[in-house]
Amino acid sequence: MTEINLAKQVLEIEAQAILLLKDRLDQSFVGAVDLIAACQGKIILAGIGKSGQIARKIASTLSSTGTPAVFLHPAESSHGDLGMISPGDVVIAISYGGESPEMTALLGFLARKDIPLIAMTGKDESTLAKAARVVLDIQVDREACPLELAPTASSTVTLAMGDALAMVVMNRKGFQPENFAEFHPGGSLGFKLSRVRENMHTGTGFVLVTEDTPLRKVFSLMSQAETRGAAGVIAGSGQLLGIITDGDIRRRLELSPDPLAGSAKDMMIKNPRTIDANEISEKALFLMEQFRINVLFVLDKKSLAPAQPIGVVHIQDLLRSKVR
Repeated sequence: MTEINLAKQVLEIEAQAILLLKDRLDQSFVGAVDLIAACQGKIILAGIGKSGQIARKIASTLSSTGTPAVFLHPAESSHGDLGMISPGDVVIAISYGGESPEMTALLGFLARKDIPLIAMTGKDESTLAKAARVVLDIQVDREACPLELAPTASSTVTLAMGDALAMVVMNRKGFQPENFAEFHPGGSLGFKLSRVRENMHTGTGFVLVTEDTPLRKVFSLMSQAETRGAAGVIAGSGQLLGIITDGDIRRRLELSPDPLAGSAKDMMIKNPRTIDANEISEKALFLMEQFRINVLFVLDKKSLAPAQPIGVVHIQDLLRSKVR
C-alpha cells in the first residue's frame, strides 16, 4: 500500500467511525446534556493518556462556549486534587476500556459524595460504565492504526462526542456571538466578534454639522478629522439627517461652478445607513461591502436619543483590526 493510500485509509476509517457514532446517539446523550446544562458548579473532565489529552480539549471547548470546565488528572486526584471537586459539579470521565486503575480513587470519591458522573467509554460493562449515572458509547469497530494499537479512530470519536455535547449545551443555553466574543478577545477571532463601539471614532475623528453649516466650514472640518471620510448632518435635536462623504466633495468640485457656495443641506445624502454600537464589527463590514460604502455612522439604539450619532466607523478601521 502506498503512503497516500494508507493516509486515505486512516481518514476513511476515522470518518466512518464518526458516522457510526451518529447513528448510536440516544437518550443517554440527552441525559448527559441535561446534567451539564443544569450544572450549578463546574464540569470536570478526567482521563489518562490520549483520553486525558482529549479531555483537556473538551474542557477548553466547554469553557469557551459558556460552560465552566477544568481538567483533573486522575493519577493526581488521589494526592490532593480531589479537593477541586465540589457539590454542584459534574464529572466526565473518559476511558475507552473503562478499567484505568488511576480512576479507582476518583470513582470512589464521586460515589461517596454523590457527584454526578458521565462516562465516555467503549465498554458498557466496564467498571467506569457501571459507576456512571450516564454512559456515552464511544466504541469503534477498529482503530485506524495499521497495527491496531494506537488510539486513532477511538480518540477521534471521543473528541467528536465532546464537541457534540458542547455545541448542544451551548445551543440550549442560548449562547450568542457576543458571548463568544467576550471569551475570545485575542487574535483574529476576537477582532471579528468585537463590538462596533470598540472600533468607532469619536472626538476629532467624528464630524457632525447642522443643515445650515456653510460648505466651506464642512470641508475644513472634514480635512482635519482623523477619519477624513465623512461628516454627519444633524437636526437641532441631534437626529442624523444625512451624510457628506469625500466622494460627494470630489463630485461637487468637478461639477459645480462654485463648489464652496451653499450649506450642508444642499449637498448631503439623506437617510444614510447606520449601525448600532452594540452590533458585532463583522456585521458593519458586511453592510459596507454589500452597499459599497466606506463609512457608517454609529447609533446607540438603547439610549435616550437612539437617532443621535455617537461615532463613526470606517472600513479601513475594520480591516486594520483584522475583522477579516
